[in-house]
Amino acid sequence: MIILMGLAGSGKSTQGQILAKARGGVWLSAGQVLRDTPNEEVHEVQKRGELVDDRLTIPLMAEAINQALAEGKEIVLDGYPRTVPQAEWIRDHVAEQVEAVVRIIVPKDELFQRLASRGRADDASRGAIEERFRIVEQNIYTVCETLTEKKIKILDVDGMGTMEEVAWRINDALVVAAET
Repeated sequence: MIILMGLAGSGKSTQGQILAKARGGVWLSAGQVLRDTPNEEVHEVQKRGELVDDRLTIPLMAEAINQALAEGKEIVLDGYPRTVPQAEWIRDHVAEQVEAVVRIIVPKDELFQRLASRGRADDASRGAIEERFRIVEQNIYTVCETLTEKKIKILDVDGMGTMEEVAWRINDALVVAAET
């Protein structure tokens, strides 16, 4: 299992899909799982640019992860975990399957441009985007700290450039990490 982290617009979904395909695995996006749920409470929280509460997110993601593992699939997690309780669930239930965390790093000015061009409803408000950035940045250090308790490697990768260039950087970082 590979965990992809980064701010909205950093390319997690694109890179997650590329990585999952290259490894013959499955891409599990927390955002997509939440957008696909019929729960209106989840949708309202997302429209405000806030993170969906762990009481809703953890069971939905746990179900998706456990199903993929039961089917013997390699998993690329996109945007999960984002909070300490989510990271604790990973640490306590599936840490042995985690190869590494890849944090995709992109400057915020570039992220705003990318988000403006993708046209999703949850990207319509700059204030909502800034709130998502603030929450994720606030939590990312403690999330990674929680995961490193199980010796999970944290890899930072430059997310600027073409999709192919970023994919190569991610692959190279994972190869180097596997050798150490």
